[in-house]
Amino acid sequence: MIIRPRPHGWQLLYILRGSILPAVAPKVLTIATLSIAVAAFAELGRPDWISRISSTPFSLLGLVLSIFLSFRNSACHERWWEGRKQWGQLIFESRNLARHCRTLLPDEPALQRRICYLAAGFAHALAARLRGREVAAAMTPWIEDADRACLAGHPNPPDQLLALIAEAAAEPLRAGRLDPYLYGVFEARLQAMAAIQAGCERIVGTPLPFAYTLLLHRCAWLFCLLLPFGMASSLGWATPVVSVVLAYAFFGLDQLGEEMEDPFGLEPNDLALDVLVRTIEIDLRAALGEHPLPEPLLPRNYVLQ
Repeated sequence: MIIRPRPHGWQLLYILRGSILPAVAPKVLTIATLSIAVAAFAELGRPDWISRISSTPFSLLGLVLSIFLSFRNSACHERWWEGRKQWGQLIFESRNLARHCRTLLPDEPALQRRICYLAAGFAHALAARLRGREVAAAMTPWIEDADRACLAGHPNPPDQLLALIAEAAAEPLRAGRLDPYLYGVFEARLQAMAAIQAGCERIVGTPLPFAYTLLLHRCAWLFCLLLPFGMASSLGWATPVVSVVLAYAFFGLDQLGEEMEDPFGLEPNDLALDVLVRTIEIDLRAALGEHPLPEPLLPRNYVLQ
């Protein structure tokens, strides 16, 4: 996620870090080279056929393409925002779980620690699972040796961690130290966390239809490749300027939509999952009264991961 102040004045022209320009620069340079060649051919060679090409069809195609790109970007932003809401809810549920441990299990610090550490392991494991990282390495520091056998080889480690939390909360229930109604409070938190995991997996497992994305990619390339031929007769040497600006706009919108389509990735505009996981870790350890607490993650070169 890009975190930096809004640019003003001349900064709009030269800021690259946090811009989409580095990602689309090869495409824009391709269109710039083509448009320069077409403009030179039109101005120096002056063929009759190029003067008969009207710019009207390109105006209509550009309008339609911009509408479709806007629709796709709205759908991709909705996926990005849904992912952020799911993780915001996970922070909320983790804080509630820690508070329940303190108030409902006041005389069992070891059990409080186990539940909170398993919840922290759940956050780390879920983030690793969503980003295709090694889940075992992410959750191992938070798991007791006795619990690792239950997690070894499990196809869904985050869900198994929730099962371990449920079993840990059931120990005082079976011993008569916890009222069944109060155990239901823990179960409600675990159900909410399981729903969050399912929601995140739904986002990852259901991308936008490939045919729709492919159609937009093709149309954007065709529009930008053919545009110089339609503009050369009327704009002359100014054709490369207009072509480059439009290529930057269309390719940039297309690239932004592609990055936001998978909000849990590692691209600059994806969600800062590591920061959210660290927030949960700090809150849970603070609830246990541990010190010192880990420092919150800060942006590096304006990028927050």
